[in-house]
Amino acid sequence: MTEDTSRMPYQLPFPKDAQEEIVIPNAMNCDDRLWVPQAENVWFRPLCLNRSQGYWMNLLKVRKAGVLSRHRHPQPVHGFVLKGRWHYLEHDWVAEEGGYVYEPPGETHTLVVPDDVEEMVTYFQVNGVMCYVDPWGKVTGYEDVFTKIDLCRRHFENVGLGGDYVNQFIR
Repeated sequence: MTEDTSRMPYQLPFPKDAQEEIVIPNAMNCDDRLWVPQAENVWFRPLCLNRSQGYWMNLLKVRKAGVLSRHRHPQPVHGFVLKGRWHYLEHDWVAEEGGYVYEPPGETHTLVVPDDVEEMVTYFQVNGVMCYVDPWGKVTGYEDVFTKIDLCRRHFENVGLGGDYVNQFIR
């Protein structure tokens, strides 16, 4: 008779230098102070800010219609729409609630939230840099994991959580 070990947890120690996991219950329905302002009526909720590999994962919340930004990605981006919908001026598809979007490296697009959408929330994994550009590709600004960390640190300090609050999301 052999013992059934299928429900037995792993019995050996984890690697000594392994990082801790990040577990965020109720990531969307949280204290409003955890939503970091990015622009007027635009916020992001950090989930993982990976400085060693140069990516970030966040929820993007938009409570306004219109053009959000025109930007280029030199690395791939993954998105999953949790609420509302949006589209890019450069494409004929619409990202709708429950839908997944893969944006390949080199993609440049202009994100638009339609007039009849009161709130849009999308989970994004952004790898590398996000370059803001004009219609002809001239870079007007950028974001990377380090600018995101800095923005979070300042915001959390300003709302009374303390600048170090961001550390739980940094890997």
